[in-house]
Amino acid sequence: MNNVPTHIAIIMDGNGRWARDKGLSRLQGHFAGVNSVRRIIDDCIDFNIKYLTLYTFSRENWKRPQEEVRGLMSLFTRVIGREVDELKENKIRVRFLGKLEELPTCVMEKALWIQNQTKNFNNLNLIIAFNYSGRDEIVDAVNKAIKEGKKVDEESFRKFLALPDVPDPDLLIRTSGELRISNFLIYELAYTELYFTRTLWPDFDRGDFIKALKSYQKRKRRFGTVSQI
Repeated sequence: MNNVPTHIAIIMDGNGRWARDKGLSRLQGHFAGVNSVRRIIDDCIDFNIKYLTLYTFSRENWKRPQEEVRGLMSLFTRVIGREVDELKENKIRVRFLGKLEELPTCVMEKALWIQNQTKNFNNLNLIIAFNYSGRDEIVDAVNKAIKEGKKVDEESFRKFLALPDVPDPDLLIRTSGELRISNFLIYELAYTELYFTRTLWPDFDRGDFIKALKSYQKRKRRFGTVSQI
């Protein structure tokens, strides 16, 4: 494929509905969603996509039932421990976006550990938005600029963002049929192409991913200018 995105961001939605439809618990739906994460990482490597950002846990998700939240934290630490060898074998760099310091200590330590284990790789930058809020990221960036006594413009403001070296997403994919961005990468999505599918995240496979890429390839990205054709 030509003209593939450099950076894809995904709102992985629908684990709970997938589980409900099958008479399973919401946590079992999240377990099923992990398999889709593995598939999408493999697909990004196959199509030479350099950045993949996954909306894994928002700050608003703390409002969910505590049993589900505890299960998600446990699932995260288990998956990281289980997948580290494969991540290193494929030279995937794992980075985090969000307030790790607010997480349970064991979860925060696991995130920092995998980040350090993979810091020298660049085959794929896997960015995990965990305990993340797009509005919080903007507020934090403003406060950093104020603390430094800096007057910023659009170009200089970027360096105060959480991951200033990461390019803005070219394509945002949201599964499950919801048509909103849910406080995700608000600043960075200004000119991102949006792709929505009714497919629930655990069912999202390579065929669905290729459909999203083909949709992206048909777009004319003008960034506020007019088309030359």
